[in-house]
Amino acid sequence: MTLQDFFKANPRAALAFSGGVDSAYLLYAAVRWAERVQPYYVKTPFQPDFEYRDALRLCNDLGVEMRVLRPDVLAHDAVRRNGPDRCYHCKRCIMSTIKAVARADGYDLLLDGSNLSDDAGDRPGMRALEELAVASPLRLCGLTKGEIRRLSKDAGLFTCNKPAYACLATRVRTGEMLTAEKLGRIESAETELMALGYRDFRVRCRGDEALLQFTAADMARAAAQEEDLRARLSDRFAAVRIDTEERKGSL
Repeated sequence: MTLQDFFKANPRAALAFSGGVDSAYLLYAAVRWAERVQPYYVKTPFQPDFEYRDALRLCNDLGVEMRVLRPDVLAHDAVRRNGPDRCYHCKRCIMSTIKAVARADGYDLLLDGSNLSDDAGDRPGMRALEELAVASPLRLCGLTKGEIRRLSKDAGLFTCNKPAYACLATRVRTGEMLTAEKLGRIESAETELMALGYRDFRVRCRGDEALLQFTAADMARAAAQEEDLRARLSDRFAAVRIDTEERKGSL
């Protein structure tokens, strides 16, 4: 099955849209082949502002109006406590919110951008998708992350080389309580590093300490700037250190 075939069989759909590589290409395909698609962006403390701006930019490029929803995910104890199944509870909250609004808007089918490269056994959020009958056309059509990047480049989408960006909650150790303030500090620190030209990295929160993880391409530069980085982030974290183990790139 191709995406064109999928949208021929499912001409009207709602899309859980993040602005990342996968959902961006899925939106492009839906605009091209579906009769009507409505993207819904969920804005929470887990998503940094640049993701929202990227999502808005792509919708503007494609001539689609994006609806923004703001559920209070941190009001859920199972999310806030950040246990091993936090992703499941968060995903269920987000998808349930989108599905309810989409149904009121006249859409019975909800799509997401999961692809064939996503390991369902390693992603608790996949269980929520199954329970809520969320369809994953990229996965159904056998498209991998690499193929989606290639197709996105062919389509001229600016998201084609965008690094994978897991939600900010993944920066906090399992079992450590999530708060909007903590997530805000992480986002602010990562924004600071982006402004310095770093691209594929993570700021891990370890209590009051920040652990900076860089790919091999940036490790030498980061090590040379360690004192400067520590000074720049000192207003957000009591201690800052660079992880000696290189982070694997996401492209």
